[in-house]
Amino acid sequence: MKAPPLRLGAVDLNLLSVFDAVMRERSTTRAGQSLGLSQPAVSHALGRLRHMLKDELFVRGPHGMVPTPRAEQLSVPIRAAIDGLRQALEPDEFDPAKATASFNIAVDNYAAIVLVAPIAAAVARLAPGVRLDFRPSGTLNVIDLLDRSELQLAIGPSDTAAERFTQRRLIQDDFVLVMRKNHPLAKDREISREKLAAAAQLEISSARFGSDAALGGAEPSRPHRRPVVRAPILSAARILATSDLVAVLPSRVAINMAHGGELALRQLARSPKSIATSMIWPRRLDNQPAHAWLRHVITDVTADHGK
Repeated sequence: MKAPPLRLGAVDLNLLSVFDAVMRERSTTRAGQSLGLSQPAVSHALGRLRHMLKDELFVRGPHGMVPTPRAEQLSVPIRAAIDGLRQALEPDEFDPAKATASFNIAVDNYAAIVLVAPIAAAVARLAPGVRLDFRPSGTLNVIDLLDRSELQLAIGPSDTAAERFTQRRLIQDDFVLVMRKNHPLAKDREISREKLAAAAQLEISSARFGSDAALGGAEPSRPHRRPVVRAPILSAARILATSDLVAVLPSRVAINMAHGGELALRQLARSPKSIATSMIWPRRLDNQPAHAWLRHVITDVTADHGK
């Protein structure tokens, strides 16, 4: 026999807040801390919710509470409902000068190098009480965290097309070749594809850009490329300044690296496809005042920075 539908009036909304917190924290103790509840109170609330939904919802695993398929199915709509209720109760306008909001933002390496500093400076100037937590996206499941509202925004490649998200292009950048100031290739104003392929190259292991983009992928007729070194972006400037290695990098990343005066930048004869950076956020936050304000600030900052 089919179970009767659950009446919404019978649902204690506090139980959904507990569910959402356990889903985020994967721990009844940490969930309780985030809600101002004791661990037994969280466990009791989970017990009531399990009885109501006729599902275990969470089971203990080696690294915390593991959601059941039913809990995974419920997580996004419950998070969206809580966000919607919170937004409905918020003021219609956002006053940045008085605000004490907090935003968690995922950024890739390009955004971390080129955009984070001017964004942080603009927000600090306009809204001194607003806290920004920038997190490296390479270590995160960005889409999952956006769905769960653990991230409010992500800045990185323009490659997400899901309908539940909104995406806005921020900046586009071309590639240049970076090397030490006295490198033999620095004598050329423009580096040919053949010279690039023959050079010993540094590839960036922690970013989605590099020499392959400039060379256009593997081709049988392409000149043989010498072995390369792979290293994180944080090591790149020092490696390039103290070796004969060269690196293909977005121009704004290269300009940032070259501020010390030890590196030279040269144009590439064959221009590779430019790199595009966008911001993405859950569509449910489109009209949320604080979020809309932050997006406006980021758009203005990147427009000025891209000139």
